Amino acid sequence: MDLLSEVIRTVRVGSAAGRVIRSSGSPGLRFPAFSGSGIHIVLRGTCWLITEDAEPVALEPGDVVLTSSGAGHGLSRTPLALRDLPPVEMGPIPPAPGPFDFEFLCSSYRLAHGAAPRYLRALPDLIAISPDYDAHPELRVLVDLLGSDVSGRQMGTGATLPALLDLILVHVLRQWHERHGDGWPGTEDPGVAAALRAMHDHPERPWTVDRLSTAAGMSRTAFARRFAAVMGQPPMRYLIGLRLDRGARLLRETDAPLAAIARQVGYATEFAFSGAFRREYGISPSHFRRAPYLAADGDGDGVGEAVPDGVGEGDVDAVAVGGAVPAEGGWSFPTDRYASTPIATNTTDRTAAAP
Repeated sequence: MDLLSEVIRTVRVGSAAGRVIRSSGSPGLRFPAFSGSGIHIVLRGTCWLITEDAEPVALEPGDVVLTSSGAGHGLSRTPLALRDLPPVEMGPIPPAPGPFDFEFLCSSYRLAHGAAPRYLRALPDLIAISPDYDAHPELRVLVDLLGSDVSGRQMGTGATLPALLDLILVHVLRQWHERHGDGWPGTEDPGVAAALRAMHDHPERPWTVDRLSTAAGMSRTAFARRFAAVMGQPPMRYLIGLRLDRGARLLRETDAPLAAIARQVGYATEFAFSGAFRREYGISPSHFRRAPYLAADGDGDGVGEAVPDGVGEGDVDAVAVGGAVPAEGGWSFPTDRYASTPIATNTTDRTAAAP
């Protein structure tokens, strides 16, 4: 099971959005919880990553923040409480001229239905990484491309933005695994890991708790108890979610008949699949397939703009789709640091609007 490929294939069910935010003099921004996953990349200036419960984490140019499952958070000039930061609001606000002292890329996959992939929800809610750009120069190239892509209204952005986000997410997760191992995040139990691998490799198989416990090399009772303790839900509940995530991806990416998709993800009939899908996603498979991706507020191009509520025009100098100017030769940030820090424990069911 290639975990990262599985994550990328599943996260594409969401709509990709991206923008550059530049500011001068504002205290910071608060991003509400949302359904999906997001990435911030600090391009210029320094700030603090703020969460509800954890200690603030200092960020410098080049640092990356992964919002694995849409947790609320903030970026602040000083280590303020999250509630003291002005919230981000969406709107078609053109970039204003003038100097700025802070700049970052803000991008996300946002979901109209369902939640972030189960793998991402198993990670800490927020992860701060200081990549080694010398050891991974391709990441610098990707950041340059993403910054250029969201800094102007260019033809083809609808195709290039998701592809660039895919690649950056892969590199961020690779560096996370370099420090935390290649297995399922937080899963050191070899029996549970074996069962997860079996389900992800072959979700279509007629799995039962007995068969999964055999794959795990454990007794049925011990396996069921251990799986629930590690994963936070019973094995069959996890399997249902996995199958429906896979089904959602196939609905988006293929024109295969519903009956064929049902069989591929382990349902005997399309009616059984449709009923389970509606319970999980709140919409029928046919409507999910036809529904457009969730678009950001604004002009409908899928890329939103943001300005903090209560901050004047003189405080935020340039926001969103235009106005970002890379340093000569690319975005300027250090290349000799590497660390990765989990910020907050994972929580579930993020349902507020995306930043």
